[in-house]
Amino acid sequence: MTKPRVKLRPEVEQMVPYRQGRAAADDAFKLSSNENPFEPLESVLEAIAESSINRYPEGSAAALRDRLGARYGVSPERIQVGAGSVSVLSQIISAASAAGDEIVYSWRSFEAYPLLVATAGATSVQVPNTADHRHDLPAMLAAITDRTRLVIVCSPNNPTSTVVTDDEFRAFMAEVPSTVLVVLDEAYAEFVTDAEAVRGESVIHDYPNLVVLRTFSKAYGLAGLRIGYAVGEEYVMDAARAVAIPLSVTEPAQRAAIVSLAHEPELLQRVAHLATLRDRIWEGLVEQGWDTPKPHGNFVWLPTGDDTPIAAGIFEAHGIVVRALGEGLRVSVGESESVDKLLRASAEVVKMRRTAPPTATLD
Repeated sequence: MTKPRVKLRPEVEQMVPYRQGRAAADDAFKLSSNENPFEPLESVLEAIAESSINRYPEGSAAALRDRLGARYGVSPERIQVGAGSVSVLSQIISAASAAGDEIVYSWRSFEAYPLLVATAGATSVQVPNTADHRHDLPAMLAAITDRTRLVIVCSPNNPTSTVVTDDEFRAFMAEVPSTVLVVLDEAYAEFVTDAEAVRGESVIHDYPNLVVLRTFSKAYGLAGLRIGYAVGEEYVMDAARAVAIPLSVTEPAQRAAIVSLAHEPELLQRVAHLATLRDRIWEGLVEQGWDTPKPHGNFVWLPTGDDTPIAAGIFEAHGIVVRALGEGLRVSVGESESVDKLLRASAEVVKMRRTAPPTATLD
């Protein structure tokens, strides 16, 4: 006899849990999670080793917030630190929305957005990307209603690697109602070399309804420690702190972030190297015939459409593990040695698609 099940939220039971990028075999490159391939700095490892992990961490991350506040020219109270920027975003969504409320964001964008919105009990309003895989900001504006509590703008956009320009963002913010919170998710901001792209530090002082999200996971290479932060108005950050899981940001993570900020020039040299590899990969893809958008994060987007599962298999056969996302592949920029393998795999996908039935295209 089947025993009765406990009662859970129906909308949660229907959700598909977030699945991280697959691991790679020993002879393959894992380019599925947008991780930084460089080993941590020795100074970071030393800071981690000095942590007292038998004690609870300083719950407010005060020392780190002091440093970040000085960087952005704001009080530490306007900084919220969490276990990754996605954790802070979850707090903000929970603080701002509930059942019956709507959250607007571009799609396709970060996979966690629908899960975070549904967890809060709110409703996702997904606005399709433009034909060139960018945010359609006018359409996002048109999607705002009296039920909208939050709008998420992701630049560079994960997974398409496209950016929103400063002019576009300011024009957008000028039209967003002041009662609607806007989150500018800049997890990959350090990899951006386009001078026209929006920068959180340049706009955070101009809009009281704006929150900027950043992370130490990507450019700073601290993905395994899970630490990120938000900058916004103090009362918004207080609301995020009110719904946060207490003591979730560990002491090793806080120490590593502080040391990373102190050694930022060395880390940004690594970022510049990865950006150079990214541009080399993109140029190779364009030469092969791919209609892939110019990338600005540490990853490229390959719009493979219905051929996505087959294309992912071809990459794996070449020793490249990628992230298959429905209508395309997201491929991270990793070790220098992975580039030639990546381009050989992409060339084979092009060949496969050109010899497939006429319905298969590269865009």
